[in-house]
Amino acid sequence: MNWRLVAIPVTIIPILIIAIQFDIKIDDILAIGLFPFVGAICAMMIKLGLQGVKFAYITKKYLGNPDSFFKLVGVRVGSEFIKFTTPMFIGAEFVVIYYLKKKGIELSKATWIALVDIVTEVLAAGLLSMLAGIIALLNGAFVVGIVILATSISITSLWMVMFFLSSKHTFQVPNILETLVKKLGKEKGTKIINQTNSWMEETCTMIRENIQTPETKKIFTISFLLSLVSWIFYGISFMIIAMGTSYIINIFDSIMAVMGANAIGNLPITIGGSGLAEFGIVAYLNNLNPFDFSISKDIVAWDAVIGWRIATYYVPIVVTWLLLVKLALSKISKPQAT
Repeated sequence: MNWRLVAIPVTIIPILIIAIQFDIKIDDILAIGLFPFVGAICAMMIKLGLQGVKFAYITKKYLGNPDSFFKLVGVRVGSEFIKFTTPMFIGAEFVVIYYLKKKGIELSKATWIALVDIVTEVLAAGLLSMLAGIIALLNGAFVVGIVILATSISITSLWMVMFFLSSKHTFQVPNILETLVKKLGKEKGTKIINQTNSWMEETCTMIRENIQTPETKKIFTISFLLSLVSWIFYGISFMIIAMGTSYIINIFDSIMAVMGANAIGNLPITIGGSGLAEFGIVAYLNNLNPFDFSISKDIVAWDAVIGWRIATYYVPIVVTWLLLVKLALSKISKPQAT
């Protein structure tokens, strides 16, 4: 976990480069005003909170009451810290699996819950990002539109295909990787492969048993809708920040710009999409000239973009870190067998 604490300062580097390149001063950021900052932070906290509510809902539907509702919400929100400090926003699912396993839940069940959570999240984000990409193409921003569509379609398709294929086929560790691990790890490597294959087989069986049930279809639908609303709040956060500048943007355009930027930020280039998300918003809103990052008076100002990033990334990263350490990684007592 310590390396992620080092990763946080690294994410600031693109912000500093942007600030120096376009002569953005602290006063420019502060000029946005307290209320837009607070409003954008609140919108982001609602987004994270809805993710937590969704996870708690899924968990309680399948497991009953392994923990309190608010504890489950806090754990899921805390897990977002891992996504904030890794490329392509991945890793939160491992935290919730770890947490549920520590609570005494079978690994396959914990994995199933994490999969329902992440797949509905990816599907909702993917559909909104694809819409943003289509709109970019219609507006003549071909490079931006193609990048958004290529990224969002690839990631969404990968998760959906793997999820539904798992209900038809039992996956195992690829033979090449299995041979390599066993050769390098000897007995320990063999043990790791056997445990991994067993986990994958149990998880595929769990998916197969649950995916077609009426209860799962209901849970999946409600979880997807919660994810959709949470991403909408994320999109609204930029509109709120923009209110503190001279740039006016409506709710729909704000959501599309943010989701387009989110898709670009998913490119595995920087930690937490730092730099990519900021340039993604400007490129999306510039429409016809995605490589012209000199801001005219009619285009969103860089101070609004940086302010939005501070409100929706750097503030939440502190909150999620505290929840991660306090809840997800704290000592957990397994329920006593009766």
